[in-house]
Amino acid sequence: MSETTRTAGSLAPGKTKWFALGALGVAGVAFLAIAMGGIGSNLVYYWGPTELQAAGDKAVGATIRLGGLVVENSIVRGAGSSGVEFDVIDRKGTKVHVKSAGVPPQMFREKIGVVVEGTMTKAGHFESHRLMVSHSNEYRVPGEEHPTDVEKTMRTTEGLEGKATR
Repeated sequence: MSETTRTAGSLAPGKTKWFALGALGVAGVAFLAIAMGGIGSNLVYYWGPTELQAAGDKAVGATIRLGGLVVENSIVRGAGSSGVEFDVIDRKGTKVHVKSAGVPPQMFREKIGVVVEGTMTKAGHFESHRLMVSHSNEYRVPGEEHPTDVEKTMRTTEGLEGKATR
């Protein structure tokens, strides 16, 4: 192919290969920069009390989800509706003291599974900014100890027939 038959802006066959390799290289470097630059700040570790204490100083300042059971007789509620302190324990018996400034969920109580998100402090306690409770998805029909009052339930639905058709 002579110089006169090539269109303006086209590259020679040898240069096309080098251009494609260069573009792939630049894209690869850009991808690595984006992935490595933001991944450290977005990592959230999920540990139990044993793993948290084994991590030592590495756990201080890192964003962590701590899972375990709320220890019986360890809940201390703050003034008002927010703020709670409690201990979390795992199956190995390791305890971690947790301080949470938020409002605990309604289901929060002793001996329930919890996941708290926050960070370990140099003072030795876990500072939580998010408190979640674990519960089963199993529905249980009210038993003998809480029988359903059919008459009371019926009274709450009286008069709804006419309202539904309007």
